[in-house]
Amino acid sequence: MDLFSRKIVGWAISLKIDAALCLKALNAAIEERKPPPGLVHHSDRGVQYACGDYNDKLAAHGIVASMSAKGYCYDNAFMETWFKTLKAEEVYLTEYETIDDVLKAVPRFIEAVYNEKRIHSSLNYFSPEEFEELAASGLLAKHGINPVMQLPGKPSN
Repeated sequence: MDLFSRKIVGWAISLKIDAALCLKALNAAIEERKPPPGLVHHSDRGVQYACGDYNDKLAAHGIVASMSAKGYCYDNAFMETWFKTLKAEEVYLTEYETIDDVLKAVPRFIEAVYNEKRIHSSLNYFSPEEFEELAASGLLAKHGINPVMQLPGKPSN
């Protein structure tokens, strides 16, 4: 997730959570965003994020790893909220008959619903896609949005 716009930029689906799954999602995010060195990548403390291959990939792209404090889910609140949204607005409302159904429905939800249509109060009631379009066009201020205030934490001097 890009915290600026709340857009899901890299994702993957598998029957198990492992480093290969997370690397696939990370590779998708890197390909989508082509981030400059210094980007901070935050995750929980899952072993899949702590493994050598994952951290080597981050380092190779100049990405700084950040992990939640042990036992403190609030450090990763944005992603915890995202998974709650995915479950409440897609998974729990759908009866999947096969894994292929999941492989079709979840990507559709991410791309066509969450990223393109789902509005966020934190984005002044724009969807992630709309918010990014406004930012790219320099039109956030026209809508009363200070882009610096969108980022979690305090702005650096």
